[in-house]
Amino acid sequence: MRGHLTEKVDVFAFGVVALEILSGRPNSDSSLEQEKVYLLRWAWHLHENNRALDLVDTTLVELNEAEALRMIGVGLLCTQATPMLRPPMSRVVAMLSGDIEVSSVTSKPGYITDWQLNEITSFVSEDTSGPSTEWTSSSRQNTSSNSSTVVIGHSSGSPCQPILHEIIG
Repeated sequence: MRGHLTEKVDVFAFGVVALEILSGRPNSDSSLEQEKVYLLRWAWHLHENNRALDLVDTTLVELNEAEALRMIGVGLLCTQATPMLRPPMSRVVAMLSGDIEVSSVTSKPGYITDWQLNEITSFVSEDTSGPSTEWTSSSRQNTSSNSSTVVIGHSSGSPCQPILHEIIG
């Protein structure tokens, strides 16, 4: 994440691979509908809505739901943005083998919030049709397909300042 390697980068990678195996799809797939493009964001969304098993590959013939939920929980723990929130691999192995309970995942990983901010800023475009240049942002809420255009600033300042003010305010 953000170019920083830690001793827990292997835990993060393990979590991603675990979720990829269980879901039968890659970490990102732009051919899927918007909410499913990024596996980690989709997994978290399903987790928040108590639909975690919807993540499981539908082509599986046999499924132990308890083990699938255990794997999803471990995958979400391993992919926490902050290395300190990720379990050590010894604990991951113990959780997967059933020796200890899977800790509950209570915090939304920071990179998901970062992706949402990047989506907003990536849609910023310059409109030079009038005497005063304005930047507009098409924002989309994750829970609906409605989109809207909002004027967030003008050329007298940085386009990021009004966006951050809009998000924070």
